[in-house]
Amino acid sequence: MIADDPEADAKLGDGDGPAAAPRGTSRAVTLFLCGDVMTGRGIDQILPHPGKPRLLEPYVESALTYVELAERATGPIPKPVGFDYVWGDALAELRRVQPDARIVNLETAVTASEEAWPGKDVHYRMHPENVPCLAAAAIDCCSLANNHVLDWGRSGLVETLATLHDAGIRTAGAGSDASAAAAPAVIDISADVRVLVFAFATEDSGVPHDWRATREQSGVNLLEELSTRSAATIAGQVAVYARNGDIVVASIHWGGNWGYEIPAHQREFAHLLIDAGRIDLVHGHSSHHAKGIEVYRDKAILYGCGDILNDYEGITGYESYRGNLALMYFATLDAGSGDLQRLSMTPTHMHHFRINRAPPEAASWLSQTMDRECRKLGPRVEPQADGTLELKWG
Repeated sequence: MIADDPEADAKLGDGDGPAAAPRGTSRAVTLFLCGDVMTGRGIDQILPHPGKPRLLEPYVESALTYVELAERATGPIPKPVGFDYVWGDALAELRRVQPDARIVNLETAVTASEEAWPGKDVHYRMHPENVPCLAAAAIDCCSLANNHVLDWGRSGLVETLATLHDAGIRTAGAGSDASAAAAPAVIDISADVRVLVFAFATEDSGVPHDWRATREQSGVNLLEELSTRSAATIAGQVAVYARNGDIVVASIHWGGNWGYEIPAHQREFAHLLIDAGRIDLVHGHSSHHAKGIEVYRDKAILYGCGDILNDYEGITGYESYRGNLALMYFATLDAGSGDLQRLSMTPTHMHHFRINRAPPEAASWLSQTMDRECRKLGPRVEPQADGTLELKWG
């Protein structure tokens, strides 16, 4: 639910959204973005402080089963592993690129709560004492507007927020009420440049409607509809917080898990967000594999970033999508205009619950697949000599 904000409403006028405010001084800002980071369930069990493995799934009663499935498929996983283990080769890539801000969708509650949300088949949680695994990658912001953050109830959400904030990790998309859930995470880059992350979720990504944050109730920042009115309300909220020199990211958990097609309503809404005000980059996630990218009015739209880390290793189904392959997205934007200057992607392969550089064959498959899907939206993807992929447009 988009929070009611009198100041934002006053700025909306006739519903067309506020005019874009003047931008700040030009300088390049590089963001690291990825899709779903799921450090719960099986991955939690190999970390130094595993929580209780009890699950309420129809066919699996213990999170340890997911560790056993992965080991059966690819061999033993040393455990307990260090907090930095799961990031593997991604750490060297982050050191190489040195992005100014690091933004992920955290697809798990961080809690020891036993209050599993009733009627839900799958519940993810990571024990709070394992939060250093996120700090190991120096994550700046976790989007929490997704279909797993309240898996262990509202008490689990309270503990998730407190644990992340105590670790110095900013959050967006969930909070103690609608206003808190709608407020952006603010990442200071320099004295005059910030990154603002607003996060949203839609019901078609699996978010129960009862999870929406209200004036009286904690929850997620649920988008009731992808409409002109919603885009105008978001533009009004951005106008309240944004100042010259800010880069503004809209992080959205939307759509299903599988399939490359970009629904027309998603594309139209992404365009509305950019047209209505100050959104510089749309960070889409929920799909378990990478989807096409569009550059609209010089703003990047990542429709689906895919899962970069989960415990699905050893689980069969949807093999044609090669969901164990993902991308690290490095988007360089001009702080003066918010326009995309460069988008580089590093192919990754998840193996032994760890992020690895994708081997040549896998990287080639990702390159060809992304080029095919991006060309439907305008850009193309070119492989580079160092194994990365580069988006080309215009």
